[in-house]
Amino acid sequence: MSANSRRLLILAEGFSGDPHWAKTMNGVLRYGADDVVAILDSTRAGERERDVPIVGDVESSLRFAPEAALVGVATVGGRFPPAWRELLRECIRNGIGIDNGLHEFIEDDVELAPLAAASGAILRDLRRPPTDLDVATGANLEVPGDIVLTVGSDCAIGKMTVSLELAREAQSHGISARFVPTGQTGIAIAGWGISVDAVVADFIAGAAERLVVEGGRRGGDLLLVEGQGSISHPGYSGVTLGLIHGSAPHAFVLCHMAGATEIDGYPGHPLLPLAELVDLHERVSLPCRRAAVACIALNTRNLDDLGARAAIAAAEAETGLVADDPVRFGSRRLLDSLLEHLERR
Repeated sequence: MSANSRRLLILAEGFSGDPHWAKTMNGVLRYGADDVVAILDSTRAGERERDVPIVGDVESSLRFAPEAALVGVATVGGRFPPAWRELLRECIRNGIGIDNGLHEFIEDDVELAPLAAASGAILRDLRRPPTDLDVATGANLEVPGDIVLTVGSDCAIGKMTVSLELAREAQSHGISARFVPTGQTGIAIAGWGISVDAVVADFIAGAAERLVVEGGRRGGDLLLVEGQGSISHPGYSGVTLGLIHGSAPHAFVLCHMAGATEIDGYPGHPLLPLAELVDLHERVSLPCRRAAVACIALNTRNLDDLGARAAIAAAEAETGLVADDPVRFGSRRLLDSLLEHLERR
């Protein structure tokens, strides 16, 4: 852990065993710089997750001396379950700050803000956008280096994970790569960024532009921009298009959950075939900087090794592009394909 890391308690009440709803928890456990000392989930008290102890209440966490508590779940609508209010109050009363990634802001909550002022606990709303955002200006086209955006066939299938894995792999080969966070989990991991799904629609592209400009300023020759939503999603397509046009990528990495056939949560809404998704993303890219899909990143967590290898081979046969699962089998093949594509453009 770095000298600036904090002792972190992750709040995951009722959700710590669910990889979908606890994606913030899992992302921070895997990639975060803070020292996670405990996870709070009364339904799994006494167990461990990635060797981190799980406690049943705030009082039980105090022996681990947490300095801040991270809301480690993504709820429907981005609001706190009613029972969580007491968890937040108990943390704040004990001087434990709250890092909140939900849409329901707490910094100006009429009950929690005064409690925090009294105890000295620091409240942070990770999804609160800057107040001075505007439309894109064209500065995205002046960013030095290469910009790569992860896009997906659906939501919550690993676009952030793929961006982080590719950034790590590139860094291990001496490339100055920078992960560019666009959501609350990415911000919790990287310590900077803008949660673009909380931005006024007119300013999404402007927010994405600001992020790639900042990524370049932070020294990234290869910027791996965390994708959001899905261009064919009936609920979350808008944020994807704003990111595509605002980040102005030179290339896409298309992410897909192997074996999935319908958009999660929308029965009767089929996923487009991978070849159609490749074509669709290339057609909606920014006209003055056309981007192509460089490779396919599969999430094969629901398959055994044999099934995963078969899914990868099928994706390659369908699209003619290199495919792999970067978590299961490593990122080297995907990175090599991406770098070769960027070199050719």
